[in-house]
Amino acid sequence: MLVTDRSAPLPFEALARTVEQHAAELVSIRRDLHTHPELGRGEVRTTALVAERLERAGIAVRRLRGTGLVADLGATEPAHRIALRADIDALPIREQTGLDFASQTDGVSHSCGHDVHTTALIGAALALKSVEERLVASGVGARLVFQPAEELMPGGAEDVVAQDGLVGVDRIFALHCDPSLDAGQVGLRVGAITAAADQIEVTLSGRGGHTSRPHLTQDLTYALAKVVTDVPAVLSRRLDPRAGAALVWGSIHSGGAHNVIPSSGKVGGTLRMLDAGIWEGVERLLEAVVHEVVKPYAVQAEVAITKGVPPVVNDAGCIDALTAAVTGTGSFVAPTPQSLGGEDFAWYLTHVPGAMARLGTRAAGGTTYDLHRGDLVIDEAAITVGARTLAGVVFSAAAQLAGTATLTGVTPLGAVADR
Repeated sequence: MLVTDRSAPLPFEALARTVEQHAAELVSIRRDLHTHPELGRGEVRTTALVAERLERAGIAVRRLRGTGLVADLGATEPAHRIALRADIDALPIREQTGLDFASQTDGVSHSCGHDVHTTALIGAALALKSVEERLVASGVGARLVFQPAEELMPGGAEDVVAQDGLVGVDRIFALHCDPSLDAGQVGLRVGAITAAADQIEVTLSGRGGHTSRPHLTQDLTYALAKVVTDVPAVLSRRLDPRAGAALVWGSIHSGGAHNVIPSSGKVGGTLRMLDAGIWEGVERLLEAVVHEVVKPYAVQAEVAITKGVPPVVNDAGCIDALTAAVTGTGSFVAPTPQSLGGEDFAWYLTHVPGAMARLGTRAAGGTTYDLHRGDLVIDEAAITVGARTLAGVVFSAAAQLAGTATLTGVTPLGAVADR
């Protein structure tokens, strides 16, 4: 429950009303973006579309180098600045929905819902612009971050930070589509909600030969198989299980003939975990484990680790602010589990407190789709829910920071007892 000065209630109702007035336009924008998806750091058309709509609304825009943009409204020298982030890139996945507005770019689609994130933030921008006088009077600034390249490593969050996108920001918030929740629901959780994610590649080399004489070779294929099975097993006993670590392989390449032991091969995968502290020091341990596992086979091993993202760790106070915004603008809070998926929103949280919410996108009683699949279909009612939530949290978070509102009675979702 949000407790505030009754003489100046937070403008949740006005924000929700403005979003609904733009609902048809927002659906049209989302379908336009969906039809013309662009991959990370190539979102030229998307950036131009967003910039044009914001500028037409009278919102100042600053384009980032390459693609993406940031925009500011409200107080020019605010006491508190709240940032809202949407990612704008698509995935190299062929769309298989059969929708009238399906992707027209071969092999590229918005199969993660970033078109919804982008559109929801445009809707929030229009709602905030409608009450900009209230922002100015309250000494509150809103920064809108339309970020490129979330799906890449390194991702666009680091580009935004490097170009001063977080300068002066006190809190930052984002949404991510969740097709396991119905539209109208917003999933919230205190603490780690997504995992750290690194790309791992292990390359082995050694003396090859004929499969009839393995003793004269270094049987690299057998050693590679031991890497696949034994390295995850050893890590499970060398890392605190509470870290939630998971090393999973996605590709193996070795040889091309049934009777030839090759002289090189590689395996690639991802290492994910929920504990940021353990993640920061895991590289040295992983490399040592790989060398221990292949030592009996006398092969040479090279371990390449591409650091991806830390976990998204939601601040408890920011979850309180989101709870107030969700319920205050007419939507419903739902508990949500942790995920081992990676999300570069985490980089922002290494600079300022913030939180990411899960935006329900499933039609009530409808099919549960999955992200990163070409058949993903989203209930477009989620767009206005996301817009209302993002606009509302600017006011609830700023009021919380100013001490003019106290968020109480909020259950810290995700807090569980030891079992």
